[in-house]
Amino acid sequence: MTHDVSATAVESAITSPFLRACRGLEPAHTPVWFMRQAGRSLPEYLAIREGVPMLESCFRTDMVVEITMQPVRRHGVDAAIFFSDIVVPLKAIGIDLDIVPGTGPVVADPIRSADQLSTLRDLEPDDVTSITDAVKGLVQELGETPLIGFAGAPFTLASYLVEGGPSRDHRRTKELMYRDPELWHALLGRIAAIASQFLRLQVEAGASAIQLFDSWAGALSPVDYDTYVRPHSAAVLESVADLDVPRIHFGVGTGELLSRMGEAGADVVGVDWRVPLDEAIGRVGNRAVQGNLDPTVLFAPTDVVHERAARIIDAGRAAHGHVFNLGHGVLPATDPDALTRLVDFVHGYQPES
Repeated sequence: MTHDVSATAVESAITSPFLRACRGLEPAHTPVWFMRQAGRSLPEYLAIREGVPMLESCFRTDMVVEITMQPVRRHGVDAAIFFSDIVVPLKAIGIDLDIVPGTGPVVADPIRSADQLSTLRDLEPDDVTSITDAVKGLVQELGETPLIGFAGAPFTLASYLVEGGPSRDHRRTKELMYRDPELWHALLGRIAAIASQFLRLQVEAGASAIQLFDSWAGALSPVDYDTYVRPHSAAVLESVADLDVPRIHFGVGTGELLSRMGEAGADVVGVDWRVPLDEAIGRVGNRAVQGNLDPTVLFAPTDVVHERAARIIDAGRAAHGHVFNLGHGVLPATDPDALTRLVDFVHGYQPES
């Protein structure tokens, strides 16, 4: 199957500030979008989600389209991030899991032995028809605003599957990694195939870029990342290389891994707030960067928010390309108007020459 490129998508690829920055081209203004912009900080999101479980909402085409569009309408961001969750492809292939409010993903039967690997079958297009239909609908509604598809990276998904839910220390995950490397690599290989299939389906349905979220990779030392994780993340990023869309790779607490995450095959490396952006730029080489305002800064007075944002934009001028974002997701208690003001500031900011 080939990527269906509409005339609008071609025009967007040429003019979109977000896509231009991702590719190291000069954008008309610094592009900005926010991780978790489609979600909990918006009253319209809370209204549409009322009484609907998280995973159910991710498989309802109409809700996915509406929730993804909400921050684009409200904030005027330069890209939409597809409303979903990193465990959706696992749910789609039949893994017994749920997203428990206040806890996160919980897996009924954690995977800790070789005979359980058979539950991780390939993801087929029919498993996610409602989701790819949502992508197609969004591309029509978004017009020239690019849509970012995404997937969870193999290590982060493996951690949920092995631990059975969120973990502070990833003890069971690392224990399996060290005790049975053969099973570990087989597990991550299966997850990488599923993540690759999920990303491919999103791009073939019209997504203009992808982001691979390795939320828990910051728990790893560089040598463990190289040995046990990077080959599998690289396989996922390589799987969509032929589709010629920008590939963003993001993790939390991954300052010591930034160069490695770029070398795994990213065009854009996402940076959390713990590393100054100018330092991060030095670590990622000739790649674009994304980030990296601390999400809690949005609770500060507006002049403080703008001063911090200006500092990040100025630092970003030294990068191969810079997409302004937070260093992690929008916090639920964030004032939506603070996000709108920040978008307006980033779009209008002119660095001192």
